[in-house]
Amino acid sequence: MLRKVLILLGTPLVLFALAGCSEPSDVDVTEDAVILDVRTPEEYADGHLEGAQLLDLNSGEFEAALPELSPDAEYLVYCRSGARSAQAMELMEDAGFTDVTNLGSVEEAAEATDISIVS
Repeated sequence: MLRKVLILLGTPLVLFALAGCSEPSDVDVTEDAVILDVRTPEEYADGHLEGAQLLDLNSGEFEAALPELSPDAEYLVYCRSGARSAQAMELMEDAGFTDVTNLGSVEEAAEATDISIVS
């Protein structure tokens, strides 16, 4: 019985982790799209997508900025591995944002969008 409970509880966690690691397909970046980097300032300084706005998820900066963002805009979100961007996407959707795409890691984001990584 305990084994069944552990399997039931663990399955959503595994699926969530895999979703964060999945490779995004090609994304058409519109002129109005807002690209959000939810990594730390140090990670951002090491290389980020050209034009990306830094909103550090771990510091609370991201959540503090949510009320200032337009819920109707298009957002493309990425991080180091896809886990933080998945969390950010969930927070945005819970707040009523309707057009949010998790691009995964910075490398996956660059590949999917054809936007250069700059430092």
